[in-house]
Amino acid sequence: MALIPQEELAALAAQGLQAAGASARAAQAAARALVAADAQGLASHGVSRVPQYATFLRNGRTRRDATPRITQARGGACLIDAQYGMAFEACELAVHSIVERAREYGVACAAVTNSNHFGAAAIHLEPVAAAGMVGLAFGNSPAAMPAWGGKTPLFGTNPIAAVFPRRAAGPVVIDLALSEAARGKIMVAAREGKPIPEGWAVDRNGQSTTDAKEALAGSMLAMGGVKGAMLALMVELLACSLSGAAFGFEADSFFTAEGNQPRLGQFFLAVDPGALAGSDTYYERIETLLGAMLQDEHVRLPGDRRRSLRDRAAHDGIEVPDKLLEQLRELAGAASEASGGS
Repeated sequence: MALIPQEELAALAAQGLQAAGASARAAQAAARALVAADAQGLASHGVSRVPQYATFLRNGRTRRDATPRITQARGGACLIDAQYGMAFEACELAVHSIVERAREYGVACAAVTNSNHFGAAAIHLEPVAAAGMVGLAFGNSPAAMPAWGGKTPLFGTNPIAAVFPRRAAGPVVIDLALSEAARGKIMVAAREGKPIPEGWAVDRNGQSTTDAKEALAGSMLAMGGVKGAMLALMVELLACSLSGAAFGFEADSFFTAEGNQPRLGQFFLAVDPGALAGSDTYYERIETLLGAMLQDEHVRLPGDRRRSLRDRAAHDGIEVPDKLLEQLRELAGAASEASGGS
């Protein structure tokens, strides 16, 4: 493992994506979000995704010359077309738009269509919290879970996130995928020949399995059973029916190099507390609840650990596995060679 300063890591990530054909703006937007995820301890959604994104750019699963734009707007709502490119620049546009519109209308939403993998959902909401607003984010992903009672994967793991600002402290940050376990954990178990716990997945026949390889050929299960499956359905509908994006079962897996352009959807919402009971009331109420929670010494507020890790990363740098660092440098080197550099 190597400790790399955040600025250096972001530059490597952006250079590698540009070498694969992304525009400078798109590459930098992606690099910002990926490095932010690493800094907060979310390595599965960090720069480890750069080689995957670069492959998709090269093989056409992600459009290289995409420029996201607002294609529909009315009042506090707008639709952003990601143009089959990487998701991050489109999501930045969406979040900037809802903050501006919520200042005017009190509440605003933006749907993103023709999009891609959007990383750690809550990171997109940081500007919403910084503006003193409550934010929600939803996104769908390629099919991995069946509808309740079924056996065919239809829904993605479909992350949801929320931020609740505080007056004199960092925001409450809630961010979770809706599967019982991360697919990556099942992939590791399959590679190591180890069983997985009951309740994580079903095989291709819809039968519960502890065999990781059978699970990968079947479907993951939603957390909390039917309740999680209903939440996954809700996210599919919010992210796709309002935006015109592809449902999870219409998008090919991110875990294979070849496949279609995923055309996924995201949905963002911002609420200005001042438009409702008022900012003073909002801040009083949230601190009353958090204070009650913290009366129990074992309670930790969601978002605190991420901020602690982020602060440490800002000072110490980010740990990057040697093999991944070598990949990033090779990708960045391709960018240097293309521009005639050393």
